[in-house]
Amino acid sequence: MPDSPRRFAPTISRFSGFAQDYDRYRPGPPEALAALLAQFMGNARPALMVDLGSGTGLSSRYWAARAGRVVGVEPSADMRAEALRQTRAANVEYREGYAHATGLPDRCAQLITCMQALHWMDPQASFVEARRILVPGGVFAAIDYDWPPVTPSWRADQAWRSCNERATRLEALLPGERPPRWDKAGHPARMEASGCFGFVRDLVLHHVDEGDGDRFLGLLRSQGSVMDLLKAGHGEDELGISELESITRAELGGELRPWFWSARLRIGVV
Repeated sequence: MPDSPRRFAPTISRFSGFAQDYDRYRPGPPEALAALLAQFMGNARPALMVDLGSGTGLSSRYWAARAGRVVGVEPSADMRAEALRQTRAANVEYREGYAHATGLPDRCAQLITCMQALHWMDPQASFVEARRILVPGGVFAAIDYDWPPVTPSWRADQAWRSCNERATRLEALLPGERPPRWDKAGHPARMEASGCFGFVRDLVLHHVDEGDGDRFLGLLRSQGSVMDLLKAGHGEDELGISELESITRAELGGELRPWFWSARLRIGVV
């Protein structure tokens, strides 16, 4: 089993210090997610669902009215504190833990989700843990959005991508140990090869919400790579954020308009 506190300390540090902005700007799960997963489970309301890497509770709160009990598992104290602050439902709880070491009993859950987080987790160990805590026929679902969303401005999209590419280049030059990370495109193959699932399906689900220029900028600043660089002293001009802000203000302004997201779903049935 991975040495959790040591190995994943850089990941926890990466997502510390901006939990409120993360919760404010990030998207929740696709609206149709519960209905789709119900078809795989054969159950429209799981008695227990577990949300791995639950962060600020965005993905956990989605299930409050759709499951009997919800347990979010999150190693970052900063993120858990924000999740507790934002959550009102009595059937949602959060615990410290890792995807490969939840502390939950065997065969206790009908559903496990992992929203925009599986690439930060040890895949094989996480799949083994999912198989352990899921009941027979239980479902594991990893959900990742394509970034950025489709907004009314392709110019803002282009500027976002430029910032993100610059951040990726600069991040590779940062000193110190970098967080372990697994390629998202490899999730389905790793699930197939894990021996933990009797059936694996890879599909796309669309989602619509809305945003304005402030949210578009907030989404960029909620990216771990961007925050690591800002924490390390890199300026917004250097990262291209100042240019993105100028374009975004002109193109998206302050009016809320529809945003279109594509979610990559990787589903495994035990």
